[in-house]
Amino acid sequence: MTSRTSAALLAALALLSASPAAPGEAEVGQPPNFVIILADDLGYGDLGCFGQGTLETPNLDRMAAEGMRLTRHYAGSTVCAPSRCVLMTGLHTGHCSVRGNGPALLRDEDFTVAELLRARGYATGCFGKWGIGSPPPLDDPNRQGFDAFYGYVNMYHAHNFYPEFLVRNGEKVKLRNVLKPEWAERRDDPVREGSGVAIEKLDYAPDLIAEEALKFIDAHRAGPFFLYFALNVPHANNEGGRDPDPARGMEVPDFGEFDGRDWPPAEKGFATMIANIDRDVGRVLDRLRGHGIAERTLVVFSSDNGPHQEGGHKVDFFDSNGPLRGKKRDLYDGGVRVPTIAWWPGRVAAGAESDVLSGFQDWLPTAAALCGADAPEGDGLSLLPTLVGEGEPSRRRHLYWEFGEQGGKVGVTDGRWKLVRLNTLRASGEQLELYDLRADPGEASDVAASHPEVVERLSGWMREAHRAP
Repeated sequence: MTSRTSAALLAALALLSASPAAPGEAEVGQPPNFVIILADDLGYGDLGCFGQGTLETPNLDRMAAEGMRLTRHYAGSTVCAPSRCVLMTGLHTGHCSVRGNGPALLRDEDFTVAELLRARGYATGCFGKWGIGSPPPLDDPNRQGFDAFYGYVNMYHAHNFYPEFLVRNGEKVKLRNVLKPEWAERRDDPVREGSGVAIEKLDYAPDLIAEEALKFIDAHRAGPFFLYFALNVPHANNEGGRDPDPARGMEVPDFGEFDGRDWPPAEKGFATMIANIDRDVGRVLDRLRGHGIAERTLVVFSSDNGPHQEGGHKVDFFDSNGPLRGKKRDLYDGGVRVPTIAWWPGRVAAGAESDVLSGFQDWLPTAAALCGADAPEGDGLSLLPTLVGEGEPSRRRHLYWEFGEQGGKVGVTDGRWKLVRLNTLRASGEQLELYDLRADPGEASDVAASHPEVVERLSGWMREAHRAP
């Protein structure tokens, strides 16, 4: 257990471990299960419990009502690969191996949440979109600590919702979908392998992946287990977007209840994806309840970055970023602040809310605290005291992001002040913008000129936080 965890918290966890278990369920004395459900490009304003006014998310709203909303929680990056790297390694993008969606891989020496928990006796499973680095080997999730994997290893493959194959533990599993012949050349392309447009669509991959995640819970209900359910929705179906049919950019098997709405096809698809996410979260929570292990399981729901504007979907159509400025690929809060819920019946107080400044790098040390391990040196803090009502974690100085695409962007916040650096590769030099998030959460007014001392302090933190990859 890390030194940051209080004696009272240790006592609470000891009581939890000592509680009697039903036959066939968790054994006495074992640590809690841990589940992370990660949506792909879901905006801060896309859930009812975070202010969505058009689309309904009853299961996620119930999860929030029964658990805690983390209202100041930030993704690891503003795009998927580095964000998921931060989540797995507990290192921010100034330190981690994968800092953009370009060529990069996790290193052998990188230590992941899955490796930590497997070393403590957890069964570990990842189902969905791995997408850390490009192009990763087919068995990369297994190399990084997961006993079981099913889904997409390559992020470009995950842009195809009716692919020819998915990957199970390093091996391709053929599906019934058939791609257009002109996409056959991609089969041997290590970067774009698995991409394409299907002409025969029988197996919708997100549904197959959800079933595998539920089977993992069934198989390991005796615990302890770590489930990483890594969705690839509501990300745009970029491969389908190459098709002339405008509905393919946000492709789903059918529009269901939204079929009759007077909305563009892409928005009907987006709405259906949100409904499907909500449905599958409800299925996971119901499965835990059904096995009698909800009280022994911490479930975290979040998104890997802010909302996209791809595949025909428009951020403003459903107000996906809510009160925040920006979207995916921005370092304004709309690009990195994400809707996050923690649920643990009997341990996380129902209806709780925390505005503690937190980020993806915090889940590895939180996992360490859950299982009584020492967290490796990293950039995160355990959120377990906050979740179970034992107080805030040790105060952090700041959260940090760097995003090297499109000229280079850097962001840092201490909770109140947010400094964003833009245009670092332009001849005119860098551009610094400062926002007072306490007074201006929508980042509408740049106050850098009137607070030079704050700019200097946060600029120093920016310099300290970067380490050459």
